[in-house]
Amino acid sequence: MTTHPEGIGASVLRREDRRFLTGRGQFVADMLLEGQLFCAFVRSPHAHARVGGIDVGAAIAMPGVVAVFTGADMAADRVGPMIPLWQIPGADGRRMNEPPRWALSRGTVRHVGEAVAIVIAATRHQALDAAEAVAVEYTVLPATVDLRDAVKPGAPQLHPEAPGNLCVRFERGAKAPVDAAFAAAAHSVEVDIVNHRIICAALEPRAVVALASASGGLDGHAVTIWSTTQVPHHIRKLVAEQLALPENAVRVISPDVGGGFGTKGKHYPEEIILAWAAIKLQRPLKWVSTRSEAFVSDYQARDHVTRAELALDAEGRFLGARVSTLAAVGAYVSTVGAAVPTTVYTAVLSGPYRIPAIHAEVRALFTNTVPTDAYRGAGRPEACYVLERLVEEASARLGIDRLELRRRNFIAASAMPYSTPVGPTYDTGDFRRLFDRVLVLADHAGFPARRAAAEEKGLLRGFGACYFVESSGVAPSKYAGVFGARVGFFDSADIRVAADGSLLVMCGTHSHGQAHATTFPQVLADKIGVPLAMIELVEGDTGRVPYGTGTFGSRSMVIAGSAIVMAADKLLAKARRMAAHMLEAAEPDVLHRVVKGMGEFRVAGTDRKVGWPEVARAVTSAHSLPPGMEPVLHENAFFDPSNLTWSNGAQACEVEIDPATGETRLMSYVVVDDVGTVINPMVVEGQVHGAIAQGIGQALYEAAAYDRLTGQLYSGSFMDYTLPRAHFLPMFVTETDESQPCTHNPLGAKGCGESGTIGAPAAITSAMKDALAPIGVTGLEMPYTRSRVWQAIRAASPARAAA
Repeated sequence: MTTHPEGIGASVLRREDRRFLTGRGQFVADMLLEGQLFCAFVRSPHAHARVGGIDVGAAIAMPGVVAVFTGADMAADRVGPMIPLWQIPGADGRRMNEPPRWALSRGTVRHVGEAVAIVIAATRHQALDAAEAVAVEYTVLPATVDLRDAVKPGAPQLHPEAPGNLCVRFERGAKAPVDAAFAAAAHSVEVDIVNHRIICAALEPRAVVALASASGGLDGHAVTIWSTTQVPHHIRKLVAEQLALPENAVRVISPDVGGGFGTKGKHYPEEIILAWAAIKLQRPLKWVSTRSEAFVSDYQARDHVTRAELALDAEGRFLGARVSTLAAVGAYVSTVGAAVPTTVYTAVLSGPYRIPAIHAEVRALFTNTVPTDAYRGAGRPEACYVLERLVEEASARLGIDRLELRRRNFIAASAMPYSTPVGPTYDTGDFRRLFDRVLVLADHAGFPARRAAAEEKGLLRGFGACYFVESSGVAPSKYAGVFGARVGFFDSADIRVAADGSLLVMCGTHSHGQAHATTFPQVLADKIGVPLAMIELVEGDTGRVPYGTGTFGSRSMVIAGSAIVMAADKLLAKARRMAAHMLEAAEPDVLHRVVKGMGEFRVAGTDRKVGWPEVARAVTSAHSLPPGMEPVLHENAFFDPSNLTWSNGAQACEVEIDPATGETRLMSYVVVDDVGTVINPMVVEGQVHGAIAQGIGQALYEAAAYDRLTGQLYSGSFMDYTLPRAHFLPMFVTETDESQPCTHNPLGAKGCGESGTIGAPAAITSAMKDALAPIGVTGLEMPYTRSRVWQAIRAASPARAAA
């Protein structure tokens, strides 16, 4: 435990909250630049159509309208296509099919909401009114929105470059060992699973502001973009590519962002359109999404159809697994859209279990839907759901208690490091320990009495559990490169020390709810020995911070936090040399330590010491430096780990179902997480709470519903897309276990931001099946809405239907 009262392990209140609670947040939607114009988009009402003429005459004539641009205008200026950051290698060495995607449609629209034109006017309302006056001639084409339809012979084809609507066929693991495992198995089970499509609904809709200048723009940049993004450097790269500009001619600033969840960690058409139009018009431009726009233009998530099989021996030990998945990438390949259902999803298909042989095949398909991409969990919830459904099915078929079956097949802590048959190597983990602990916290022993009490009231009660392993701390660059990434996955820290010893830290990450302004300084304060008030953090501006990868995949503390430690070590090495000079001692005899939160350098075995502020002042004044030492304490570091971190955890919950109405109430939810070293327990608890709530949303309430014939999106507002409200949720019980720190980063940290989302669908499904199986309900899939549950109960029980 740290000796710093505000350091690692301390539940320090979030420093950024006062600014937000007093209305001093700085969001893109709040920006107003001199001479700023406002933008609105004309979007396709059709899922698939050929675009004929676009008549902009009436719109141009409306009050305040400055310009209306279409894809033809961007083509005339040779603006390039939107190229994904991942180009996944397909099975048998075949390239991923990557049809061109244009920011403004050029000839064909392929999903409801695709942008066809941009209207630019003096006010937002003028732009919105004029957008309605743009007349677009559409020839409607057949559409396919369901994966199972997209692979049928004769299905409508989205792209000539992608026969059979195939984006990529991806394989992981070897077939032969799996075939041998099934041949030798005493038992085998199979499940057919739909992991339905969901929509991210961040509190703040997306927004973009672009400023350009013929003389170089803001601080010498050709174009400066303010965007609600999690990944400023990625946006800089992609915009520069499309505009054929040097990267350093583009500056991207991401100020405060009201929730990202991965959906805002990707490149969107609006960013390149506004940047191009701002350069063309030499006027600052602003666009703020409406909530209705967000439903048809923000990247969506999940959308898998899977057939999975598990082979077991006579004692119920796992021998092998086969997984075959159809995954929708939507109408186009988005930034990371092809990576999520392929390399990310398949990497964790062993989960916490010893499965000697695994083979997975994924066919990523184009459909006439909004493109999919990462959303909190991103591939890991889908994999956990597959595994846990297989375990539950095996338990039912073999008559082995489902909790015992899990215990019987957990990878032992003594087996670490453990290499899975799908490639990754887990460095640490004690899965049995956490699983047993969550059952104690959930009072599993008392469940029979609670179930009996529910039955007396005519209710059905079920207990559910799951275990997940998560690839967090997304990196390393070498691993990403093998699977087609066009960028590295390291991160950075630049630390500058003022004459009074205060520190300015600049990182390539971005904070949009993760409390970096609190936790990053905690790491540095713990290392150096200064109060948190003496540390300032800057992120989210490519014109100020060192190159970094951004915030997603539960990576910020793991990667950027480690870079902070590395840069701090360099600072301390120089400061120690200066302290030895000041104390007239040999450098090896001078030790740095933190006492009651304050850093000092002391000569070993004596009471001679000098404090951190005095050393900083001496180095900065440069009046008497050791020979060869440069003035000022200023260091940077880039951290690229050798492996992902393997966060893991156990979850348990109870549901209560009213068979008369189908209403499901979540009665309890308990989690125990291994996230390695916990920097701030309060912040981790908040992250876990939020993640659980979003996982519950998918399991019980949320679904993006498309018309299977027309491709229209029914879920176009919160009137027909249900989010979990606070009063829907029980009081969560959360606990962390720090007994298994990560072995390949200096903090021992593992990612924590997505764990709840990863496990919740599986845990809740486990509880639902436990509650409904006694009355014969089978085949029910998420989301477990009131109407679905009510219909399933009546289908399984004629007596109830007649009542």
